[in-house]
Amino acid sequence: MSPRSSVSSRRRPDGRTLSLTYAEVPRLNTRRIDICLTAARIFIERGYDATSVNDVASALGMTKAGLYHYISSKESLLYEIVNYSMDALDAEVVVPVRGIRDPEERLRQILLRHASLATCHDGHVTQLTDELQALPPALRKKIERRKREYFDLVRNTLLELKGAGRLRDVDPTVATFSTLGMIIWLPQWFKPRARLSGEEVAAEVTRLALGGLLKPRKRTKRRLRLLAQG
Repeated sequence: MSPRSSVSSRRRPDGRTLSLTYAEVPRLNTRRIDICLTAARIFIERGYDATSVNDVASALGMTKAGLYHYISSKESLLYEIVNYSMDALDAEVVVPVRGIRDPEERLRQILLRHASLATCHDGHVTQLTDELQALPPALRKKIERRKREYFDLVRNTLLELKGAGRLRDVDPTVATFSTLGMIIWLPQWFKPRARLSGEEVAAEVTRLALGGLLKPRKRTKRRLRLLAQG
């Protein structure tokens, strides 16, 4: 299955077909995307340290010299993979939620969209953020800065909810780490052809997270009367 077709049938949280898949991040051409996805899969299966450039080249049906036409080192390949996953996160999560003023709806869309990416066929590329220590300091700082910006988006949304009295009695920083950790872990256990679809799992994770973060909405007197009459 090609990277493009692997996600093309997925839909956005609003019901529309995803306009961008991992294969459509504009920064990379199709061959470089194929290299990123294949290398990510092998790094996860075997471990980054245990995987050689030769292993990646063999999986791609290329020679080692041919692979070096696209990359300068194993570290540069890891950087490109992680940067690629951050590009997709920006395009499918960060940019679409910027215009949402209500913090509860913004949080819902962040969680649903991020979980949808994590459960797509190529979601394993998001797992390699744990390997950042293998990157040279300058490249590691670039990725850490992008991760921090996303972390701040989620945390600031929780702070807005707290200021509005809509957040449960939880620490926003702890809640942010815990919620993102739950989503980032999804590719470890989710199977695309299992009992639940990716959309169903993403929706379930979102419900669980919101249930633990948001205070229940108070029922109005009018609604209570209607319930009593029914």
